[in-house]
Amino acid sequence: MKRRNFLKTSILGSSAIVLLSSFRLNRSFQALKEKKLVILHTNDTHSQIEPFPANHPKYPNKGGVARRAKLIDDIRANEEHVLLLDSGDIFQGTPYFNLFHGELEMKLMSAMKYDAATMGNHDFDIGLDGFLKAKQFANFPFLCANYDFSKTILKDQTKPYHIFRKAGLKIGVFGIGIQLKGLVSTDNYGATVYLDPIETANHIAQELHKKGCDFIICLSHLGYSYTETSKPSDVKLAAENEHIDLILGGHTHTFMDAPATFENKGGKKTIVHQVGFGGIFLGRIDVSATHVSCCKHSIE
Repeated sequence: MKRRNFLKTSILGSSAIVLLSSFRLNRSFQALKEKKLVILHTNDTHSQIEPFPANHPKYPNKGGVARRAKLIDDIRANEEHVLLLDSGDIFQGTPYFNLFHGELEMKLMSAMKYDAATMGNHDFDIGLDGFLKAKQFANFPFLCANYDFSKTILKDQTKPYHIFRKAGLKIGVFGIGIQLKGLVSTDNYGATVYLDPIETANHIAQELHKKGCDFIICLSHLGYSYTETSKPSDVKLAAENEHIDLILGGHTHTFMDAPATFENKGGKKTIVHQVGFGGIFLGRIDVSATHVSCCKHSIE
């Protein structure tokens, strides 16, 4: 099966689903035929279990896990091949986290049948031991390629990547995290070794490419972009990689009106998307034999 390039072709919209952009494939995916892969994604949900209050100045009555779960169930009822992914900062932000220390978030994500997640800096807020206690309630893998936990209690508790088989495709998914020093107390990440995210991402993507993956996804908690251009970010990674098709970002709480597309070092296109914070939106990427379309569902 040949991998393909993307070309942005249109911007559409509707009241039910905000269709942000469409990318036409240069070559058809023979294995997909009439099938479709639907990738759903969240980032920076920050323990927002209930909807934002009615008197919230920006997001009144928006979000909430129950509504997200219902939306996900509705999509799964209509689509055969669905992946549900999260780009980190699951913890911290409401009293639910202060009271239950991440247990509730993990149980709810498991109930919604998340397929994989990566760790954000706030997922270290109760230390490695606290994360490990919460993680026992997660029935999905945490993907962390550039955090070396080999000398910590999280050894063998995360993996750099996972390969999913959906809709006749091999989909490689891996996670990349932000530098913890300066963001997280050293006591909370201990002997965790931080590896260069751009180098690590290229190494993992190359490995997934060699393993025959047709579509490669990076769950990133680097942040979308920074004025300090040398700082690792989704934009920098998109330009400096060779094999990543899609970067699903987090950390900067960026509400993107449309996905961004960058030409990478391999001369192909890498798509970057992020859906704000607090579970206000559910991102959606549809991959078919003829195109890839990116959209977001408002949860209200």
